[in-house]
Amino acid sequence: MSTENSATGAGTGIAPLPPLHCLRHLEPGPPRLAALPTGTPVWLVSRHADVRQVLTDPRLGRAPLYAPDAPPVTVTPNILDDPQSMLNIDGTEHQRLRRTVQRAFTPRAIARWKPWVASVVESLIDELIDHGSPADIVAAYTRPLPVAVISRLMGLDNLDGKRLAHWSDHALSTTAYTAEAISTAMTEFAAFGAEVIAERRAAPGEDLVSGLLAAAADDGSITEGQLIALVIGLVMAGHETTMTSLGNVLVYLLEDGREAWQRLASDEASAAAATEQILRAVPLGDAQEYMPGLLRRTVEDVEIGGVVIPAGSVVAADANAANQDPSVYTGDLGTELFSPLAAPMLTFGAGPHHCLGAWLARMELELALHRLARRLPALRMAGPVDGIDWRRGLLTRSPNALQVSW
Repeated sequence: MSTENSATGAGTGIAPLPPLHCLRHLEPGPPRLAALPTGTPVWLVSRHADVRQVLTDPRLGRAPLYAPDAPPVTVTPNILDDPQSMLNIDGTEHQRLRRTVQRAFTPRAIARWKPWVASVVESLIDELIDHGSPADIVAAYTRPLPVAVISRLMGLDNLDGKRLAHWSDHALSTTAYTAEAISTAMTEFAAFGAEVIAERRAAPGEDLVSGLLAAAADDGSITEGQLIALVIGLVMAGHETTMTSLGNVLVYLLEDGREAWQRLASDEASAAAATEQILRAVPLGDAQEYMPGLLRRTVEDVEIGGVVIPAGSVVAADANAANQDPSVYTGDLGTELFSPLAAPMLTFGAGPHHCLGAWLARMELELALHRLARRLPALRMAGPVDGIDWRRGLLTRSPNALQVSW
């Protein structure tokens, strides 16, 4: 598929997809051999303890996936394949890059943003109500909220949401776009990042990009390519996870989770507990769309879950399956939505590459769900689940549009 509509599935006659909370996951078990779409052998790791080991063990890394002798792991390129990005650098170099931005994403730093994010949430809900019922809650709420937050954080007041969506969809493409289309979009996205960097160098401010440049100048070893990769990676990741999660969560809550809606409205603590369970149980993507797993490659023989995986092997850590491991998590969303997690979820990864924006995503989701449930207690879906227009052919999946009424 290579047309713009291929990312949506709209008008293509493709069979309806199940909501993300209804997906069947790989049954947790010992590491097993499979193959990536490229034909490269891959070890699938699915148990919670084993996935955590893959993500934290220094004998498995991201950089080895891009070594000269590495086998191909993707059919078409995406933003995760950039060897200069922080995601694909390990060890001390990765730690140095990470230090340039991590102070902006600590729980304490994120807490300072809470009043402003709450004001954005309330403003968007005001506009939704003013529009009237029915409305597309994706266009009115789940997409503009995280875009507004990351724009403010990075000082991108005039960020074009449509351009960002275009770049993000191409950046995360698996089958939706051709390699040529992806390359063109990524070239444009990189040029945007370079332009933002040039503007901040000329006129520094209090935003994240200015802070990043100051830290990079102090360090002296961060390349221009790494800076550009950091900027565009933060722009994309800073909105994609929240937008995807919030859209999928609303599908669940307005369909199968209706009984929880009133409690979500009652207090922020309930919304915080629900957010943790939702982030655990509702995946960001569909294993049918791509080979599941956070990929790593072994640099020496490693024993995982009783299986010795040889040096040079590609390993896929299936966080979705690990988050459903029945030996760790015994309930489902219907019974455990407001309960503390039995063990740390792996949605944001673990170890050195743990998602920097995890606390920001949590805070946005908590506020978005609590305030929306409080303001619109009668909110419901205005159409059938099997009529949802999904973003397809990407590493993530969420509704392109979601009609609601109240």
